[in-house]
Amino acid sequence: MLTIRFARVGKRNKAQFKIMLQEHTVAPGGRHIEILGSYNPHSKEANLKDDRIKYWVSQGAQPSNTVHNLLVRKGVIEGAKRKVKVPARNASPSESTGENSGQVETLKESTNSEKHSEAGGPAKKVEEKVEEVKAVEGEKTEEVKTEEKVAVETAPVVETPAKTVEVAPVEEVKAV
Repeated sequence: MLTIRFARVGKRNKAQFKIMLQEHTVAPGGRHIEILGSYNPHSKEANLKDDRIKYWVSQGAQPSNTVHNLLVRKGVIEGAKRKVKVPARNASPSESTGENSGQVETLKESTNSEKHSEAGGPAKKVEEKVEEVKAVEGEKTEEVKTEEKVAVETAPVVETPAKTVEVAPVEEVKAV
């Protein structure tokens, strides 16, 4: 099956995309059949080969969700825009201090879904578990802080006396 998708090109922090026709099993930056245009997300400028895109869509090529939305916005094809699934970002390093931080996130997600399904029951249990995990994380951080204080207070201080070194005069070497 053929697919029309973006292939990222450009420098770091200056992304640009080629719109490529590829076999769906090939990696997005890999072998392509035809380049159908380009897109600059910074200036929202799109250079499209409208006639070739329409031809390949009529031959059965499937555009990816993002490319489909771009083509609808530019008026190349007709139809409604598709929802694009954006992957969730991981927790920032400041939030993930303990091993159980992942559990807190998953419990929060399940809490949101269960609140709508039933009034009370399971949602309260999940909220209680979230509170327990937060309490455990708080205790762990307090333990780490007290261990650091103890280590600093009990560390021995060693003072070494300064030594003086005498240097002998260097004799001149005569070249032969």
